[in-house]
Amino acid sequence: MRKTFAEKSRNKTFLGMLAVMSATSILFHGCSRKNDKKESKKLIPKEHPVAKTVLKTDKENIDSDKRVIYLTFDDGPNQGTENLLRILNKRNVCATAFLVGKHVYGSKRQKDDLELLRKDPLVELANHSFTHAHNKYTDFYKNPEAVVNDFNIAKDSLKLYDKIARTPGRNIWRLNNINVTDLKSSAEAANKLKQAGYKVVGWDLEWKPTNKMVLKGKHEEMLKKVDSIFFNDLEKTSRHLVFLTHDQYLTDTDSVNELDLFIEKLQKSNRFVFKRISEYPKINEVLN
Repeated sequence: MRKTFAEKSRNKTFLGMLAVMSATSILFHGCSRKNDKKESKKLIPKEHPVAKTVLKTDKENIDSDKRVIYLTFDDGPNQGTENLLRILNKRNVCATAFLVGKHVYGSKRQKDDLELLRKDPLVELANHSFTHAHNKYTDFYKNPEAVVNDFNIAKDSLKLYDKIARTPGRNIWRLNNINVTDLKSSAEAANKLKQAGYKVVGWDLEWKPTNKMVLKGKHEEMLKKVDSIFFNDLEKTSRHLVFLTHDQYLTDTDSVNELDLFIEKLQKSNRFVFKRISEYPKINEVLN
């Protein structure tokens, strides 16, 4: 008898079975919902669709054979933000957008994209700093007080009062039960953010770009990585995987198609629930 995924079956090919699974097995848990309209073959329509009310599930009532995925996208609003929203609405899954404050004021289109993000019930907004460290990360983290001030400016200007944050250029976690710093030189700044009340969230899996700033590789490769992380218990929190990519990698048709297929096949596997990062275990506890 084949064991369930929850029992860490030696059968590592559950994602490989997607090709023979019926489309009727799509999972509509978490913040996803059924779309009865015929899907358009074109992934980049001219207008942004309006999302309907999102159905929620009991946070504590996730079946033991299910895994939770948190789709997160950094550096918005940016090129590709509108394509991201179209994918999310096509697949009816929620995500968290980690915003950079200065990007909102970069152009009229970026301001308009912020409003699209705010109005979309599938999307949750979080803090990714105001300046994005001016892309000079080593210098940025040398001044912890300035780091906190930068996040405060983003919080106030964008009205992001829940204080969920992600550090630019660093995979850092500061929650009550998770304390991870990828580069030790950033540790003091990360601690200062936590002391200021920020709940700092990194990621478990990143879909990186090519040197042309488009998504690198195919969706099948990313599905195998999801499989491997869960099978080997490499998540920061067991059964919960935080996925990261960036809005600006979604400017070409191939990248849009690959992300769309990645989400579609996760849905069709009937093994995953999609949630916003504010539903991550213990993230809403008062920081010690």
